Amino acid sequence: MRPEKEEILMRTSIEAIRPRGMNAAGLNELAAGLRRRVVGQSEAIEAIVPYVELFEAGLAPAGRPAGVFLLLGPTGTGKTRTVEALADALHGSERNVLRIDCGEFQLEHEVAKLIGAPPGYLGHRETQPMISQQKLNAVASERSGLSIVLLDEIEKAAPSMRRLLLGVLDKATLKLGDNTTVNFERSLIFMTSNLGAREMMSELHDRFGLASALPSQADAKVLRGISTGAVRRQFSPEFVNRVDAMLTYQPLDRAATERILDLQLEALERHIALRLGASAFQLDLTLGARNFLIERGTSAEYGARELKRAIHRHLIQPLARLVLDKAIDAGDVVDVGVGSGGAMLDFAPKSRQVPAA
Repeated sequence: MRPEKEEILMRTSIEAIRPRGMNAAGLNELAAGLRRRVVGQSEAIEAIVPYVELFEAGLAPAGRPAGVFLLLGPTGTGKTRTVEALADALHGSERNVLRIDCGEFQLEHEVAKLIGAPPGYLGHRETQPMISQQKLNAVASERSGLSIVLLDEIEKAAPSMRRLLLGVLDKATLKLGDNTTVNFERSLIFMTSNLGAREMMSELHDRFGLASALPSQADAKVLRGISTGAVRRQFSPEFVNRVDAMLTYQPLDRAATERILDLQLEALERHIALRLGASAFQLDLTLGARNFLIERGTSAEYGARELKRAIHRHLIQPLARLVLDKAIDAGDVVDVGVGSGGAMLDFAPKSRQVPAA
């Protein structure tokens, strides 16, 4: 083949696989946007963003996924939130994630649900695979061709499922029951795990008495050692070696939980404005009300996982009753404090003061 013809073919091939998605400005905003959405886990964000940049630049390695991450640490620290925030930043929706709950595949025979039963087996036509090329492509978008896959609680997966994943993590291919192949080269694969979380919390409790303070750099290194040690005891070396980065999420301190509360309250006010339109109102929470929600929505064991539930129970449900009772007028500001006895929140709607012209 003549050199000039070979050069043309190579250039054409590169153009064919080069992603057409986010520009440089969008990528520069990506890390900052993720830090706003995911509180207290800058180290994890800094590790993930370069893999997105490699893909968008067309320089991701061929023949393997664009990136493979194992997210470790206690529950309620933002592991799943990171994946959802990345999907929102890349595609405009947190739902653009192909999510597989590994708890559904703890038994060997359940793995057939993932890839579909082979032809000739009973139920072949009725068993549709949970992973397919069509489903993988569906979670990409015009904004970015990068698909995001989440394997939640990977430690619960049956050994046969882990063996099946070896080909995905190494060669970016998965053969389905009907002998068709799914290509994961344009995918970021995230696996979450709570392995070592109990030992991490015990370590913090022994050092601080309560896991209320974010560990120092030295303490963070100890926690990483605990989590990665638990992973190496649970998974085979060939599985661990196919992971690009094991990221240990640190327990959240008080400032982080307060910031998470701010984000969730902002989301609630946007939701109120969207759903109620011209009848929308605003919220004004006292310091006591904020502390009330944090105390009931966060803990050393579960992190900030219960905060959304506490907001729903103690804030949203009472507001819904006030709206149904027509106790809140359009444009009101609802002052939210702690009721007498401290067992519930108190709500006091008042008309917004409009400055004189």
